[in-house]
Amino acid sequence: MKKSIIALVSVLLISSCVSKKEIIYFQNDEIDQSKVSNSYKTIIKPDDLLQINITAQDLKAVQPFNLSAVAYATSTNSAVGVAQQQMYLVDTKGEIDFPVLGKINIGGLTRDEVIALLRNKLDPDYVKDPNINIRIVNYKIAVLGDVQRPGSYNIPNERITILDALALAGDLNISGQRNDILITREEAGKKVQYKIDLLSKDIFTSPVYYLQQNDVVYVKQNYARIQSASANSNTSLFISITSVIITLVTLITR
Repeated sequence: MKKSIIALVSVLLISSCVSKKEIIYFQNDEIDQSKVSNSYKTIIKPDDLLQINITAQDLKAVQPFNLSAVAYATSTNSAVGVAQQQMYLVDTKGEIDFPVLGKINIGGLTRDEVIALLRNKLDPDYVKDPNINIRIVNYKIAVLGDVQRPGSYNIPNERITILDALALAGDLNISGQRNDILITREEAGKKVQYKIDLLSKDIFTSPVYYLQQNDVVYVKQNYARIQSASANSNTSLFISITSVIITLVTLITR
């Protein structure tokens, strides 16, 4: 019996061991500098909540395009609270309803393309030489799976790499699978999945090195952790069954 217990413990210890080669980041391959890019583009997507600021020398001309959103008391019909700038929600068709200009389709465009589109519509008929600033208010990503702090994270500056995202989540647990991380992204209305390998320097040239709004990063558990969880579950079941059998045998032999 003692030998069996020792053997079982040895198997569990061996299965729980993780090779150093499975833990250290960026150990494989060389960085292809010709493929490394520090540029990234924010693509406007449905459900993005936009803050659009338009300024110009003629302050009166831009007032209709910088509406304030206020709440009104139903009893007195008077404004309540501090007025805030109107936000614009991109609908499922990729459109926003913009003051004066009406419906504008901006889904799938980059920020620069949206700015150019609005400038062409405003100048010179409404505003001369407008300065346009666009920000996604609800820009967020999610990190799930075998990390220290899984959850959803708001990104105020709209710029985040996969490494930044994992750092926000407290990095991978020691049992996290580093060579098969899954990123789910919406592209042209479809869910697309990418896989990256943190053990390789090729991550720096990956198309998902810079994340986009609403990307989901999933870190799988490694084989040893999965086996350990399975063993713990089976052990509990085995103990329960054994207890029932011992109880029945005791009652029968009395």
